[in-house]
Amino acid sequence: MNYVEDLRKLVGHMPLILLGSAVIIIDKNKNILLQKRKTTHYGVWGLPGGLMELGESTEDTARREVFEETGLTVGKLNLIDIFSGPEYFLKLDNGDEFYSVTTAYYTEEVSGNINMDETEGLELKFINIDKLPENMVRSHRKFIEVFREKFKR
Repeated sequence: MNYVEDLRKLVGHMPLILLGSAVIIIDKNKNILLQKRKTTHYGVWGLPGGLMELGESTEDTARREVFEETGLTVGKLNLIDIFSGPEYFLKLDNGDEFYSVTTAYYTEEVSGNINMDETEGLELKFINIDKLPENMVRSHRKFIEVFREKFKR
């Protein structure tokens, strides 16, 4: 079990505030790693990331999620921003409701070989930041837009 599953047993579908992290991973060609998602937002492209477990920092969450979803280990994480508010409300197909508070990072320090977790993703691909797919998680597109504006990328 994980924290959110345990919490859902107690509160059912009522709205929660859930914390998470997402990471823009930049390769040597200045492309970013996207994941075609299998769970939430099936078939839609997004960034590696996910929800915080008890006792984790946002950096711990980012590192764990990247490793679980991609097999990659990230080095220095650089803060982009923290995203929250009514526009980050989600209602899942199963009826679960939550407001996400997401700490977004970027890194160019990455090691290891891509090894996708097939329970969470359909595909992993480095994509030119100027040629993002149309079918992207809306909030993740926002993280990328803020990254580009703040860091002139």
